[in-house]
Amino acid sequence: MIRNLFAAALLAALCAGLVNAALQHFRVTPIIQHAESFEGEGGHSHGEAAAVAAHEHPPGTPEHSHDVVTTAAAEPEWAPQDGFERTAYTTLATVLAAAGFALVIGAVSMFAGIPITFANGFLWGMAGFVTFSLAPAYGLAPELPGMPAADVFPRQVWWAGTALATGAACLLLAKTRASWAFAVAIALVVAPHIIGAPMAPDEPSAVPAHLATEFAAITLGTALVFWLVLGTVFGKLNDVFAARSAAVPAGAHA
Repeated sequence: MIRNLFAAALLAALCAGLVNAALQHFRVTPIIQHAESFEGEGGHSHGEAAAVAAHEHPPGTPEHSHDVVTTAAAEPEWAPQDGFERTAYTTLATVLAAAGFALVIGAVSMFAGIPITFANGFLWGMAGFVTFSLAPAYGLAPELPGMPAADVFPRQVWWAGTALATGAACLLLAKTRASWAFAVAIALVVAPHIIGAPMAPDEPSAVPAHLATEFAAITLGTALVFWLVLGTVFGKLNDVFAARSAAVPAGAHA
């Protein structure tokens, strides 16, 4: 059973990861590249502004460049080139992330005693979307390059806590429909948002508001497709592998 679950998880992850990578390539990546064109706009940093203000030129001074102050520390970090290289790295990362998510829900399914089937794969996908995408995005919306954001570690802690609380609520409702379970589930879902996500610094951003809104909507839509494909394909493969395993003893006795 564990072997079948593991195989179904990896194959479903490959399918969902490739679908998600295609959607990202055609819908998400162009918005990110557009936003990257706004990075660096909005003027100097405070240190640069002070240096420029202290280095005023008297009238008639010939124009010259300040490039000599550039240091090795200011060299840009490595990043994949646009085109095939960027697409290949994005696809690989997406498939690996899909494998991780598939193994997580597979483990939850096994320990909770709720098998993932074709009949309930859609519900598993919806639960994954709500747990890992929708609930965290309510407090931490998907962000484009150049947008102000809180420190990474507090965001990661809040995201993980929100995902755990929301996932626990979904699992509780899947196991029991008692009235107390609904009350506890609501409390689990609401608690991270009462605590509040880390706030981004109040800084101006050159990224247009409509672009950020479009990016958040498309990112959530892409995540929804990803989770529905993952859950449905996972459930279908589980059914296929279970049927084959059940047929082996019958064939052996024949």
